Amino acid sequence: MTGGLTARVTLLTCAVALVSVLITALVALPLAVRAANEESRASLAGKAQVAADSIERPDTPVATLLERKRAERVAATLRLQGIETVLVLGGKPDRTGLPGRVLNAIRGGTGFSGNGRYNTRTMMIEARAVSAGNGIVLLQPRTNAGAGAVISRVWIALAAGLLAGIGAGVLLARLLARPIRRAALAARRLSAGDRSLRLPVAPPDEIADLARALNDLAAALAASEGRQRTFLMSISHELRTPLTTLRGYAEALADGVVGADDAQRTGETMLAEAIRLDRLVGDLLVLARMEADDFPLSIAPVDVAELVTAAADAWRARCADVGVELRVAVGAATAVVATDALRVRQVLDGLLENALRVVPPGAPIVLGVSGGAPAALDGPTLTLPMVGAGMVADPWTGRPHVVVEVRDGGPGFTDDDLAVAFERGALYERYQGIRKVGSGLGLALAARLVERLGGQISVGHAAEGGARFVVRLPYEVRT
Repeated sequence: MTGGLTARVTLLTCAVALVSVLITALVALPLAVRAANEESRASLAGKAQVAADSIERPDTPVATLLERKRAERVAATLRLQGIETVLVLGGKPDRTGLPGRVLNAIRGGTGFSGNGRYNTRTMMIEARAVSAGNGIVLLQPRTNAGAGAVISRVWIALAAGLLAGIGAGVLLARLLARPIRRAALAARRLSAGDRSLRLPVAPPDEIADLARALNDLAAALAASEGRQRTFLMSISHELRTPLTTLRGYAEALADGVVGADDAQRTGETMLAEAIRLDRLVGDLLVLARMEADDFPLSIAPVDVAELVTAAADAWRARCADVGVELRVAVGAATAVVATDALRVRQVLDGLLENALRVVPPGAPIVLGVSGGAPAALDGPTLTLPMVGAGMVADPWTGRPHVVVEVRDGGPGFTDDDLAVAFERGALYERYQGIRKVGSGLGLALAARLVERLGGQISVGHAAEGGARFVVRLPYEVRT
């Protein structure tokens, strides 16, 4: 408990309250002393004036025997009250030690009010002259109240303030600790797998921000886990399809159902499914290696125009088999860059695979390459930052680069699709059961590969009516 927030805030508040009480006492000490001195001086001045009035006889000289006796009785009465009293008659004081300036004031027929030394002590002095050379002087020690005297007068108020501070500290500590404990409990429930938890958003602002952050985290975790489940379902479906085909043909071969005439066709089918399965597993491994920052590149001068032409030659037969026209547009600009030819070809194959899956017969697929800056896309785009392992982010403006385009006449994407096109499994989840979709790996893999090569990939609307993918590769790759 001593290490908890409640205990610490309580102790801190108590310490602050104690310091406040001590500061109050220190400030009150000189004020109390001053007030006591002013009160004593006012009382002494009043007594001095009363004493002077009681011995004053305008029609009779003070120096007469009768007036002397009266003055002596007044002085004796004041001395019995603990007030030092000095009579000055005929310019002579009846006691020694009176400061000269006070005696001179009496002799001059004026009074005196102030402090002075009397018999080695600092005294408050109130002198009143009855006439020139005659008067009475009252002296009283100055008040020198100590801290104990002041505290003895105000200790109840100080103690009440201290108790109030302690109470406020305990209450404040509980108010602060309650939402933090609630947030800690929510975090433990999140770590246990509860994604439905939501905290109430209530003031103060800092606690409200904490609640909103935890709520956003819970929502993000739920969305991420949902995407992961969908992705795993899509991957399992993609794996199950070729495995089912392979198993069926293997069982047919084992049972002797497949004759010699069908053996070649069966072998070709099994080989195609095995290649498809190997490609899917390879894509998964590539993504895993890139996310683990363990993905080597083989950088060398590459003629991107020749690479695009070779890719078109490899895909032309497949496109013709399904009635899709493959067009190639190679510009005259220089297209030699320092990059990894195998990975660029992997990107092109992935984009062409996705296009061929959705393009209807009779619609075109356009594969092109050019140098310099690309033309603006026909619709909204999503551009990944040119940052990868070992890469340095740098704007494209003013830098020479090669542009590779893959356009198609398929159904294309909506503006909302463009924002998530390169997220793994996003389009699969959105279009599963609506149109042909892959595993959701192809575009995510292409985006990561281009990023790793130090380039950019963007997606938009093509003039042919479908999707338009633009890959920009710099002439130089910095590692």
